[in-house]
Amino acid sequence: MFITNRDSQDIFYYILYHPARTVYKQRGQNSHNMAQWQDLLKLDSALQGRVSQLYERKFPREIRQCLCVPIESQDWDSAAVDENKASTCFQVLLVYLEELWNCSVQENNILQGPNVLGMKDYLLKHFEDKPLNLAVILSESLKEEKKILALASEAQCCSSPATNQTWKELDNNVNELKKQTSEVKKEMMLLEFLNENLDFIQKTWPSQVEQNIGLAKSHAVVEEECLKRTNLITQKKQMVLQQISNILNLAQKIVATLTDVELPEWKRRQQMACIGSPADASLDHLQKWFTTVAETLLQVCEQLQKLQDQNKKYKSADASSLTGPMAEIEKFTLSLLTKLLANALVVEKQPIMSSLPQRPLILKTGVRFSVTVRFLANLPEFKCLLKVKPVFDKDVEEAKTLKGFRHFDFNKDDSKVLDVDSPSGGLVAEFGHMSLKERKARTKGSHESRLLVTEELHIIKFVTGFQHAGLEFNIEASSLPVVVISSTNQGVNAWASVMWYNMLSAGEPPNLSLFVDPPPLSWQQLSQVLSWQFMSVGQRELDENQLSMLRDKILDDPDGLVQWSKFSKNENAWIWIDGILDLIKRHLVDHWRDGSIMGFVSRERTKVLLQEKQTGTFLLRFSESNKDGAISFSWVDHCNDDAHVHAVEPYTKSELSDKALADIIYNYSLRAERTHRNPLIYLYPDIHKDAAFGRYYNTPETPAPKKIKDDYVKRNNIPTSDNPTPPPSPPREMPFMDMDMDMEMDMDMDTLVDLLDLPELPDLFMYFQEASTETNFETNFETDFVNFNCSF
Repeated sequence: MFITNRDSQDIFYYILYHPARTVYKQRGQNSHNMAQWQDLLKLDSALQGRVSQLYERKFPREIRQCLCVPIESQDWDSAAVDENKASTCFQVLLVYLEELWNCSVQENNILQGPNVLGMKDYLLKHFEDKPLNLAVILSESLKEEKKILALASEAQCCSSPATNQTWKELDNNVNELKKQTSEVKKEMMLLEFLNENLDFIQKTWPSQVEQNIGLAKSHAVVEEECLKRTNLITQKKQMVLQQISNILNLAQKIVATLTDVELPEWKRRQQMACIGSPADASLDHLQKWFTTVAETLLQVCEQLQKLQDQNKKYKSADASSLTGPMAEIEKFTLSLLTKLLANALVVEKQPIMSSLPQRPLILKTGVRFSVTVRFLANLPEFKCLLKVKPVFDKDVEEAKTLKGFRHFDFNKDDSKVLDVDSPSGGLVAEFGHMSLKERKARTKGSHESRLLVTEELHIIKFVTGFQHAGLEFNIEASSLPVVVISSTNQGVNAWASVMWYNMLSAGEPPNLSLFVDPPPLSWQQLSQVLSWQFMSVGQRELDENQLSMLRDKILDDPDGLVQWSKFSKNENAWIWIDGILDLIKRHLVDHWRDGSIMGFVSRERTKVLLQEKQTGTFLLRFSESNKDGAISFSWVDHCNDDAHVHAVEPYTKSELSDKALADIIYNYSLRAERTHRNPLIYLYPDIHKDAAFGRYYNTPETPAPKKIKDDYVKRNNIPTSDNPTPPPSPPREMPFMDMDMDMEMDMDMDTLVDLLDLPELPDLFMYFQEASTETNFETNFETDFVNFNCSF
């Protein structure tokens, strides 16, 4: 460690008095230093999933969240290249955790609070001796977080100028609606005061005026004054009704925009987000608008009721003349409220299994899945008002018309009451323990379906009844079409169906028979959704060159259309692409994200790219023949002014499970007659391999040699290939050390023994064995003494 006692003391005071300090004295106080993590928490589920991926198998996300203040307060970029700074930053986290623990003890909050001791143990175990590794992880992760935030911001701001303008207009109209409603409430209070004043005059003035001016004149005076006030009240009522009419006309415009434009557009964005698009599927704007308009319409109903009550209470002379207009206004108000609330129930999180977090809408029989619904009109009076029940394939015509269409039921009746969801403050019902069972298995000889299991589409509807403010009607919300599989092996083809459907279909009702005669996708559509898959899995989309290679492999239509059978059935290009996606997810996420893997490049293109490069330049490409996903590297050698491009046999998932790609590249060796050499020097175009892969090398300190059993010495498994033909030309200038090594290799064994003053050949093995136990030099050599052609 590089931390002195004075350093530790300085760190403690830095934390204690740093502006970012929230856990001490004022726990829970928001800080500007944790703004990045707070912004991430506001993203939709698809983008939050990408943030979660950043920390998979690298760093616990819980620690990132708990320590967001000190993490975002440190300069991890500098620490990633300076071990002293890395150690200092590491100590900052430990001191913060210590203070957090003390605070939990003082507040008697150990069980309810975060697992502070567990986090501290994790940090000490993994990074106490290697704080630089922690600095590198956090530096890279914070940068990637910023990229995701920028992507979300760009998607929101650049969605379309029309959308931005519509949202501004909606905000302005909703604010105007609130303003006008507030003015009506004030006018109604004034109207109440005028009615009370008139009632007072009618009851008390006659006797008082009679005493002062006599009976004959008193009647006329009181009647005149009451008439003035009655006329004023009538005018005020008409003005209030006109204001309410203006409010309803504006509300009608807003309701139409919300239900006919904004809500369908959000559903389309959610469709795209489900299949990997960075589209913003947040409900914040919609919930704000739905809630405000619903609140306004309920207040209008309330003011109309107050007006009716005033007419009855004070026996207004104009009550009969206002009855008709008030009834029409009330009817119009309730119709707008019904239309708004009937569309307010939405499926916020589509059906998804925890085992396939990046691939929603695929359900397996007997396996638990979750789905969340939200009521956008988030008013206190609606809390616990609605009980939502899921129904599978409700009113699905395809269930009757398609032969062999399977029928499913939920394993249990699972109804939920819409309640306030504390993190977001919305009226939410989360169905977290749902599963399906097939109602009746098909028997042999039954009608065969025209669809494969992975092409059969189903929906889940959520139904509830609304009863409030004199209204009574049913509300339904549908999930996007789901594919129900019975075997995990069907998941790949099922996802192809999900992508295909959602790229083609928008609007309601859903076309569940789409795959009876599936329309083609344009290459533009298909290339976009494929690029999203690589962004979801590896945080990097496909570039134009990669898409061009895929286009040549998949597309053969002059009109640029891709048929469903071409993509997912006959030649099944999707199986190959999915195998590569799985390969990236399991073993190559970091390298794909860094841009080190060119990936989709043909053999012919590889030769063109490499033959003009210097000897030792290599690139990484995916195997075109291995359907399960494999990666190879090709490099260039020059011999007699001729460039020779060689390729290694692709590495499969099982091989990459045993040895990471970075270590394979670092240790790779070509075996000639007497020498070993690594031909991989520069990652295309001219990046030294250590700069590209150095941070991922797994090169632990070599322990002292030890015997395992039967007197064998531990060895390393080094990836080796035979030297390709033709061999590379020798370098023009051979370094001095290399010349010495070659001279030594060419010596016969007797000469070598004489020079090194070694024992005679029969005792040579014993000599090396004894030497290996008495010294600390590296003994990871092979027992054939580096290919010396010796025979004992």
